[in-house]
Amino acid sequence: MNNVRPDTMERITTPQLADEFIAEQVAEIKAQVGDKKVLLALSGGVDSSVVAALLIKAIGKQLVCVHVNHGLMRKGESEQVIEVFRNQLDANLIYVDATDRFLDLLSGVADPEKKRKIIGGEFIKVFDEEARKLEGISFLAQGTIYPDILESDGVKAHHNVGGLPEDMQFELVEPVRLLYKDEVRVVGKALGLPASMVDRQPFPGPGLGVRCLGAITRDRLHALREADAILREEFDKNGLATKVWQYFIAVPDFKSVGVKDDKRYEGWPAIIRAVNTKDAMTATIEEIPYSVLHHITDRITNEVYGINRVLLDLTPKPVGTIEWE
Repeated sequence: MNNVRPDTMERITTPQLADEFIAEQVAEIKAQVGDKKVLLALSGGVDSSVVAALLIKAIGKQLVCVHVNHGLMRKGESEQVIEVFRNQLDANLIYVDATDRFLDLLSGVADPEKKRKIIGGEFIKVFDEEARKLEGISFLAQGTIYPDILESDGVKAHHNVGGLPEDMQFELVEPVRLLYKDEVRVVGKALGLPASMVDRQPFPGPGLGVRCLGAITRDRLHALREADAILREEFDKNGLATKVWQYFIAVPDFKSVGVKDDKRYEGWPAIIRAVNTKDAMTATIEEIPYSVLHHITDRITNEVYGINRVLLDLTPKPVGTIEWE
């Protein structure tokens, strides 16, 4: 496939177009792979999940999925990967819990690019260790999508698995590389993946590592994960999950004074970011009803230990990037 999306290519907007794309890709994958094995880093995000489902449909157990839990996943995500792929799709899935390994390396590191490099580099090491235990792997599948190719000028320092050691070079399988995120979702639904996975938020490779701003600590990471779960739950309940393209919490590394149980209480702020975008190149701010914001604030400040303020980020892209770090 070309590096540039052809202008003549029809956007995948309907189940019928998705079915045609799936049939075409299944044939291409079978022709490319033959009877050989394919390795995939399965994050549980939309792109890698759709690629996994496509490959399972095309080559079944010839696909080996490796899910590395780096301890920076959102609440319940690793559990869902195991449930959907191992239990429902009968995938050839290897699960690695590397939480301590990642968080120990990140201790005291505040610089965002250093964090990204540590997370990306360690991910490759863990993935490499797992790959070396396997035999007969000839291909590496990746969930590269079209905006990744457009932004591959150094803006994204963390994307996918690139950078494997020299002696671990595989031929790439990238079946969704000419699609936008919304098209990948349509394909995922047509493949029968659950809506909770297909409609999942875009999630950066370093995960909550770039939303726990500054040097990551386990207590602040835990507070971020819990606050983020509340935000997602309330957006689901209030019909916002389908209206807002990406929404999440960021927690900075500073505290302010609050009051709890009639006592002074120092805590972190939770910053809500909710944006809409077609292609992740630009983004606009979604207006959230104040009644919903008040309820989310009430829940987070009462249910999440360590957070005593909730703020709303009103900055579009440009000028602000979608992620904070």
